[in-house]
Amino acid sequence: MGCFAGGILLSFAGLPISVGLLTGAIAMVLLGVIDMDEAYHAVDWKTVFLLAGLIPLGLAMDQIGTAAYIADIIIQVAGQSHPILLMFAIAILTTFFTLFMSNAAATVLLVPLVIFIGSSTGLDPRGLALLVAVCASNSFILPTHQVNAFLMNRGGYRNSDYIKAGGGMTFLFLVVAVGMVYIMFA
Repeated sequence: MGCFAGGILLSFAGLPISVGLLTGAIAMVLLGVIDMDEAYHAVDWKTVFLLAGLIPLGLAMDQIGTAAYIADIIIQVAGQSHPILLMFAIAILTTFFTLFMSNAAATVLLVPLVIFIGSSTGLDPRGLALLVAVCASNSFILPTHQVNAFLMNRGGYRNSDYIKAGGGMTFLFLVVAVGMVYIMFA
């Protein structure tokens, strides 16, 4: 417990959470709380490789222009419609991108685009940027988010379980996020 508390205290002291908790884990091994084999077996390697594979996929989508191409198509389809439909298109696009790249990458990629869209359509760009930021956390459908991936093997879940449970949650998330941003910024 002391190693865990020390790792958290290091995080509060200004170190990134990952570095603080890794320091606590290393302290557990060095102090003999667990041995190296126990530490190695405690790592869910499927999760590590899943997340390691998503990072280059997100970078590739950004660098070859796939992300911008998909965004342009959706905006062309929904750009001249009612503002709430455009907001749903942005929310769905953000949710889709978050499933295949990190939420930070999806936000960085889409915020400049939605600011331009807001300026050209008369919608408040701040509201659209907030919508992107909120919907970048809407990753319930697939175990591509770190927390979902961590729970997948430990809980014995399959992709179909995430789709069943996450589908309704994703829809509810979209309705609430778009509704709140529409009320606050439209």
